Amino acid sequence: MSTASVPLPAWINYGVIPLLNLVLAFFFSGLVVWAIGENPFEALQLLLIGALGRGEGIGFTLFYTTSFIFTGLSVAVAIHAGLFNIGSEGQAYLGGLGAALVALSLDHYVPWYVTMPFAVIGAALFGAACAAVPAWLQAKRGSHIVITTIMFNFIVSSLMNYVLVRVLIVPGKMAPETRTFLPGGQLPKLDWLISMFGGKLGAAPLNFSFLIALVMCFLVWVLIWRTRLGYEMRTLGISPSAASYAGIPYAKIVMITMLISGGLAGMMALNPVMGASARLQIEFVGGAGFVGIAVSLMGRNHPVGIILSALLFGILYQGGAELSFDMPKVTRDMIVVIQGMVILFAGALEYMLRPAIVRFYQQAVGGK
Repeated sequence: MSTASVPLPAWINYGVIPLLNLVLAFFFSGLVVWAIGENPFEALQLLLIGALGRGEGIGFTLFYTTSFIFTGLSVAVAIHAGLFNIGSEGQAYLGGLGAALVALSLDHYVPWYVTMPFAVIGAALFGAACAAVPAWLQAKRGSHIVITTIMFNFIVSSLMNYVLVRVLIVPGKMAPETRTFLPGGQLPKLDWLISMFGGKLGAAPLNFSFLIALVMCFLVWVLIWRTRLGYEMRTLGISPSAASYAGIPYAKIVMITMLISGGLAGMMALNPVMGASARLQIEFVGGAGFVGIAVSLMGRNHPVGIILSALLFGILYQGGAELSFDMPKVTRDMIVVIQGMVILFAGALEYMLRPAIVRFYQQAVGGK
């Protein structure tokens, strides 16, 4: 019998195996750092201090974490239904347009807490709209969701270039971006959260969208494991033939799943657009949609795991920036290599250690 089908306790599946994969990733990353003539232990220390050593660093780490939570949830919801949504990047990009249009329309008239719920809805609707066409093509025409969502990333990128350059650009300015939102269109910073632990947020753009991301994690957990729709999604993901036999409508579940997935990706835009820069800019997503794939896989498609893996990548992003400044030989490209190692061992080689762990566990249990 294949070791992949051998049941293991949850604490091994969701704790021990990811932790061992992470240790391997950092071990081989350390070898790379050592090969270029730097001390890997010093590099790790600088990375952690840069990400978690002071209030401002923690603020930047949680800022990146927020974006990765949204896109990780987006990918995870689709995976539970057997769909691989590669389009979170484009869906987040178009979601930024929805959030920006709401902010530009309301910031003159109402405070931020009135604008925020409409912005959340706008970002989700625009993100869902970006996912709707690939979902329909998958559900009704059999076009593979991976191909169509990848293509829509490029379509949305071109569309946003046109909108920002020709429609929403501030007259007389060269920068392809909207005007800066007034306070009524900005999400407040979470200074109080950092000050609770004796730190200062400083210039870090950590904002209210972090709390929205945590709420979305809870709602996704409720959806997937506590609702009939979630049961139907998981059934379709595990066995499409069994789902069909049980009368679960394939096209309906695919459409609903992708709309939810796209909506979650669209909400990622709240963080950089209304929280950090207070305006809509070119390429503000910055690859967070693709990082969300690794976050979801490493977090085992569970909201709690996604929070932890998003935090890990937030640490790598912020700590990596500080590390490349303090240790010039470790360039930004080297940080990408370290991130790639984490993705490789946590994603592509996820089950590399599983056969040995299964044998050890069976021996330990059998010996009792």
